Amino acid sequence: MAIVITVAQQKGGTGKTTLAANLAAALAPSSRVALLDIDPQKSLTRWHAIRAARDAEARPLTFSDVSGWRLAAELDRLKRTHDVVLIDSPPQIDTDARLAIRGADLVLIPVQPSPPDVWAAEGTLALAAAERRNARVVLNRVPSASRLGEAVKADLTIRNLPLLRVAIGNRTGFATAFAAGLGVTEAAPRSSAAAELRALLDELREITE
Repeated sequence: MAIVITVAQQKGGTGKTTLAANLAAALAPSSRVALLDIDPQKSLTRWHAIRAARDAEARPLTFSDVSGWRLAAELDRLKRTHDVVLIDSPPQIDTDARLAIRGADLVLIPVQPSPPDVWAAEGTLALAAAERRNARVVLNRVPSASRLGEAVKADLTIRNLPLLRVAIGNRTGFATAFAAGLGVTEAAPRSSAAAELRALLDELREITE
């Protein structure tokens, strides 16, 4: 059975979809990976369509955008035939988001270094706790030349929120790779962005294995 990671955050604009895509691309060489897009914006669906058009240039990923009443059955189907299922959930707390969190082994909550993102993360963490799901916060899109990231990290620590050690920087490589239907580990494997993504993946493996 697969490990299910739901990328969830009730606030939009936190880099949720880009993070899900990059994790999937990084895992693809060594695992059978499925992506499930239940975000109404369907950005992950467009990314996958670009990726699929690259033919042999990118590792294939199983993709689904089933939602609503069929979601639970689709998740069960994907779990039976894959090692990892990544879910990009809606940027609000609705029925689909609850089902995606309920079906997860790990809920990953991206937070940009800003107070509104931290406040929104508390709501997502509360939902994960209500569903008795393991959840972690990851600092995302952290500016390299700013003290804000450290200030928000300190705030999360004071609040006793489950923050991952690895933070993801605000690097153009992520956006460039996403626009090409790739992950940063594929488009620029020796970049700082790729190194951060691989370090995050190692930490997630520690938690899920």
